[in-house]
Amino acid sequence: MARISGIDLPKNKRGEIGLTYIYGIGRSTAQRILSESGISFDKKVSDWDDDELSKIREFINNNIKVEGSLRSEVQLNIKRLMDIGCYRGIRHRVGLPLRGQTTKNNARTRKGKKKTVANKKKVTK
Repeated sequence: MARISGIDLPKNKRGEIGLTYIYGIGRSTAQRILSESGISFDKKVSDWDDDELSKIREFINNNIKVEGSLRSEVQLNIKRLMDIGCYRGIRHRVGLPLRGQTTKNNARTRKGKKKTVANKKKVTK
């Protein structure tokens, strides 16, 4: 079983795809890691030997920020935006979209479940 940065990589996937299970590694980064390590993209994770696995581990540890350290850096960046009170920070604080999306009809992912507001009752005579 290939275990890198605390993540168990799926055995039956190609190396290029298997590495993307690590937070902070996408397709292009996975390709760069494999090419620098001298491993074929098409080779499955289960076919990697200990030497190849150690090359990949070493490259990731030395050159790429992944998993816990990357998550904490992202959270610190968001906290910094909120502390300085910039537009993006305020949108983070309120839980609204920050990149210019409209909020009149959509934005349910950011805003959460609908909160229905009742209309004013009409005065009866």
